[in-house]
Amino acid sequence: MKGYMYILECATGHYYTGSTNNLERRLAEHQNCEGANFTKKYLPVKLVYFEEFQRIDHAFYREKQVQGWSRKKKEALINGTLEKLYELSECMNESHCKNVPCSLTTTPRSLSGVEGNNGGFDSAQPPAKITQNKVSTSPQTIPDNDKASSS
Repeated sequence: MKGYMYILECATGHYYTGSTNNLERRLAEHQNCEGANFTKKYLPVKLVYFEEFQRIDHAFYREKQVQGWSRKKKEALINGTLEKLYELSECMNESHCKNVPCSLTTTPRSLSGVEGNNGGFDSAQPPAKITQNKVSTSPQTIPDNDKASSS
């Protein structure tokens, strides 16, 4: 069943993000005060953006993703300015490496010891190049020191 993720702009300028399997019906519900409690308070609403998905659960997942975005990020999506969207997605926390004085920063290293952003524990991004190295997930036995010292 098809699904849609949509963004409405309310009369006050607020944005509402939702998902549905019938976009026309859902828009009519919002306009007739049968939609979400949020939009009932800020009528009329206007459809400013939507995405179509082959499955409703994918639309719902996308709705939850976009709901967590800032207003500026939603506006970049609505306006189709992907370069702005990528810029706004960058981490801006005060602990981010770009916000720490140069003397305190270190070059990130991957588990292999190669410099650069190759994923691993220090990165929020997947590795730029996937290698065939595999980490064993099977349980390992640790020798018992008491038994090892008695032999």
